Amino acid sequence: MLGRWSQCLRGHSLPQQVDMDYYQNVLGLIGHTPLIKLNRLSKGLKPLVLAKMENLNPGFSVKDRIGVSMVEAAERAGVLKPGGTIVEATSGNTGIGLAIVAAVKGYKCIFVMTDKASVEKSRYLKALGADVVITPVSAKPGTPDHYVSTARRIASETSNSFYPDQYSHPANPEAHYRTTGPELWEQTEGEITHFVSGIGTGGTISGTGRFLKEKNPNIKVIGADPYGSIYKTYKETGKIPETTPYLVEGIGQEVLPANAQLQYVDEVMNISDRDSFEAARQLGRVEGIFCGGSSGTNCAAALRLARDLDENAVVVFVVCDTGEHYLSKFHSDEWMKEKRLLEPQKITAGLLNETKTKGAPRELVTVTPNELVSAALAKMNELGLTQIPVLEDGKSVGSLRENHLLSKVFNERDLLEAPVSKVMDKSFPLVDVDDDVNLVSRKLRSSPAVLIEEYGRITGIITRHDLLDTTR
Repeated sequence: MLGRWSQCLRGHSLPQQVDMDYYQNVLGLIGHTPLIKLNRLSKGLKPLVLAKMENLNPGFSVKDRIGVSMVEAAERAGVLKPGGTIVEATSGNTGIGLAIVAAVKGYKCIFVMTDKASVEKSRYLKALGADVVITPVSAKPGTPDHYVSTARRIASETSNSFYPDQYSHPANPEAHYRTTGPELWEQTEGEITHFVSGIGTGGTISGTGRFLKEKNPNIKVIGADPYGSIYKTYKETGKIPETTPYLVEGIGQEVLPANAQLQYVDEVMNISDRDSFEAARQLGRVEGIFCGGSSGTNCAAALRLARDLDENAVVVFVVCDTGEHYLSKFHSDEWMKEKRLLEPQKITAGLLNETKTKGAPRELVTVTPNELVSAALAKMNELGLTQIPVLEDGKSVGSLRENHLLSKVFNERDLLEAPVSKVMDKSFPLVDVDDDVNLVSRKLRSSPAVLIEEYGRITGIITRHDLLDTTR
């Protein structure tokens, strides 16, 4: 959008017209996201694999497109009036898209999310001025505590409210039919052969797929879906199976939404949580694309698809949102380890130390060679330690092991008043903070504990008990 201005000096009009380039509000930034070529992740594959960077929208997700689309449709229909309240059930990103529109247009917002959604999304919504209600992810569809049922109830009890229902609102797939599809067609100059998208509400894949197939019926539309969701079985058999839990957010479904128009989808490909999160983490680490787990699902499906295609294929997948929404989840090694999804070779000595079981000291507890044995024993007894390193000037000079120490003191009581240097055993072996669990395990076969060294400083200790407890 352009603005113009003129300037007057000392009563004389000096008509200076300067073109100023700006948007009227943040909504003008939605859409027109670029395509980025994968290089390292697609190495050895013949097709061109492109990422549609929906994480570059102002709310950092593809859902910005449907937020403004649904609100403006409601305004045109007179359903949403000035001062109204938007109430929606969301995994987070649609809520963010709606909240941005609400901030610009002056509406209130109430969003209902399950406790599966990341805390970052909830905090983001609150930062945009929305109220957030959390419901249990275990609540079944149709029950009062289910997040959709809760959102509908709140909407019915709130005067001048608008419940978009992204699962059935026609403005959801329509937004992608009008914008995402045409963008992809223009950006690839009509050369796109395969489009890969997750299926949540169904809006992205249905609207984009419909447009692309109208342009070229030979374009293949591939749905990427987590194991445990209904879509693959429904697409292949027409039956809705029992669902099982999965960890990827924002895609997959327990029931069939109206906006999931699978006639525009050629194939649904199941991707595991492990493969989804690994692909998402690799996108950041080797391609510089910092994204969410559903983007990893799409990327993993696109790469699997590309293995069997030739050099004439152009595969485009959707980068749905930003990794900043998941810093406490799969972008955290601690969370991945807790969920048993971290590859063993990625479990390092430092991570083992940081994820000790509750009750184990996180900070390194040490004694010096000059401390009295009685004081060292008291410290070990108070903290429940069976071994403790002896450090001098930050260097390991020995160790105390409870069974050895008690045996010595039992035979010679005067040692209680002796310095630790008189009774200490040899030092525990050292491992680097980045050494993997296999090296730690080998060293623990001949020692009850190992010390962790980071840039020349001893920062932690791992015992045999710690290793068993954190890797079982």
